[in-house]
Amino acid sequence: MPKRILIDCDPGIDDALALALAHGSPELDVMGLTTVGGNTDLDRTTENARCLADYYGLVVPVVRGAGRPLVRAPRTARDVHGESGLGGVLLPPATTPPDDRHAVDFIVDALAAAPGEISLVAVGPLTNIALALHKEPRIAEWAAEFVVMGGSYTRGNNTPAAEFNIAADPEAAAVAFDAPWRPVMIGLDLTHQARANAEVRTRFRGLGRLETELISPCLDFYGQHPSYRDGGPAIHDACAVAYVIAPELFRTAPARVDVETWGRFTSGMTVTDFAAPEPNTDVATDLAADRFWDLVTEAFTRVAEHLPA
Repeated sequence: MPKRILIDCDPGIDDALALALAHGSPELDVMGLTTVGGNTDLDRTTENARCLADYYGLVVPVVRGAGRPLVRAPRTARDVHGESGLGGVLLPPATTPPDDRHAVDFIVDALAAAPGEISLVAVGPLTNIALALHKEPRIAEWAAEFVVMGGSYTRGNNTPAAEFNIAADPEAAAVAFDAPWRPVMIGLDLTHQARANAEVRTRFRGLGRLETELISPCLDFYGQHPSYRDGGPAIHDACAVAYVIAPELFRTAPARVDVETWGRFTSGMTVTDFAAPEPNTDVATDLAADRFWDLVTEAFTRVAEHLPA
C-alpha cells in the first residue's frame, strides 16, 4: 500500500522537481500540498504549486499558508530561483480552483483524521509547521514521520552558517525541532551528494515535454548560480521526498539539533551534536547517489508518460 504524504513547500525550482518525484512514485499517495512563503513570496509559491499540480496531473488540494516568518521580516531566494520562483519555466495558468482553507488547519485536520498514517515532509521554511504545532501539539504524535529539507552540520548557503529554509524563520525551526517527535534532517551535507551534473542530465533525455518544458529550464536556470557552477545544481527538496520512498538509500546518525536564533553571525544555524546523550533528530549523512538518480529517473519517466494534454 502506498505511503500517504503531505508536502509543505515553497515552489521553487527544486520543489518543482520534488513534486514530480512524489507524483511519479507509485510508493506514495500525495494527499495534499501546503504552501509557505520562502523561495519567493506566498502568492507566487501558491500559484506555482497550483500550476505544477495541474501540469503534472496531480489532483490534490493546494492550500495556502503563512506568508511571513513568525517574528522576522520575510526574505526570499529569488537570487537562486528567479522572480517567479521557477526560473525560466513558463507553465499555463492554474485552472484548479484555489482551496479556501488555511494550511495550518489542513495539516492539523489531516493528521488528526489519520494518526500514524501520513508522512509530513517540509521542504520550505518551517512557519506552517510551527503554527500547526502551536494550534495542536499532538500533531507530533500523529505524524507517521516528519522529514525536513533544511539545515546542515558543516555549512550554510544563505549565510556561511545557515541553510536558507532554517535561516528564513529560525524561530519556527526551533519550535519544530524542539517538538516531541524525531525529525529526519535532510540537510546540505546530504543534498550536495545529489548534484544534477551533465552525466545525470543524460538520464532525462527522451522525456519529451517534461524535459524540454520543465526539467531542462529548471536545471539550466538553477545551474547559473555561482554555488552550482562546479558539479551541477543540487536538487535539495527531492532528497526529502526520496527519503519517504526509499529510506534505505540514506545513512542517518542520531544527533541533538538545536536552532540558533540569536547569533549575530550564526542565526539559523542548526547546531548538531552527534555525541549528545539525548538525541532529538536523525541526521542524514550519506546518499546512495546512483540508486537515488535511478529512483528519480523512473518517477520522471512515469510523469512524462502521463502529462495532461
